Amino acid sequence: MRSAGKLTVIGTGPGNPDQMTPEAAHAIEQATDFYGYAPYLDRLELRPGQTRHASDNREELDRAGAALTRAAEGGEVCVVSGGDPGVFAMAAAICEAVDNGPDEWRAVDISVLPGITAMLAVAARVGAPLGHDFCAISLSDNLKPWELIEKRLAAAASAGFVMAFYNPISRSRPWQLGKAFDCLRAILPGETVVVFGRAAGRPDEHIEITTLADADPTSADMATCIIVGSSETRVVERLDLPPLVYTPRFAEVST
Repeated sequence: MRSAGKLTVIGTGPGNPDQMTPEAAHAIEQATDFYGYAPYLDRLELRPGQTRHASDNREELDRAGAALTRAAEGGEVCVVSGGDPGVFAMAAAICEAVDNGPDEWRAVDISVLPGITAMLAVAARVGAPLGHDFCAISLSDNLKPWELIEKRLAAAASAGFVMAFYNPISRSRPWQLGKAFDCLRAILPGETVVVFGRAAGRPDEHIEITTLADADPTSADMATCIIVGSSETRVVERLDLPPLVYTPRFAEVST
């Protein structure tokens, strides 16, 4: 039997209010209870009668369980992520909680609404670095071993994928981005294009275009998404205008 409540998982986009989808904005208007990481909930303008349930960023499964419980009780629940909720975010945590939780959670009406994820916002600021095949890799080893991350980095670089890095650095793991660059430097040429995109679309935005040889891991923080180009990625210099970074839509087999 379906529960009387509803749970909608949304993404607020990169942080610029104009980059939230109308579909997500409508879900926010309809919901009564909001569950999420506090800085993401701070982006919402809630009216009286709408309740925040803020939690720490590492409490995803507890947050998912609390949201599902409230929805199973009949609440109109909104679970809030930054960016897109399905990219290293709360949609997977909700599905995992349902998979391992009580039967009543399986009866909850669940919707996942797409949003603009960080790599799309950063790519749009510099041109089209994701114009050909690409992948996204989280550099956090909270949920997977670092050895697996290095294996995936090497495989993606060897296959010629453009790579977008999420969760590149934090206080508890300040070394991992540097190790990732070292891994790639053993495979890719030093002139490979690297884009650091911090807070894309927000007032404190900072975009830096550099090369793999010169990429400085201290230029990043947890609000930074990094795009590492393939051997095909190019920089188009322009007079009095920012350069364009793009990866051509065609590719040739290396011999």
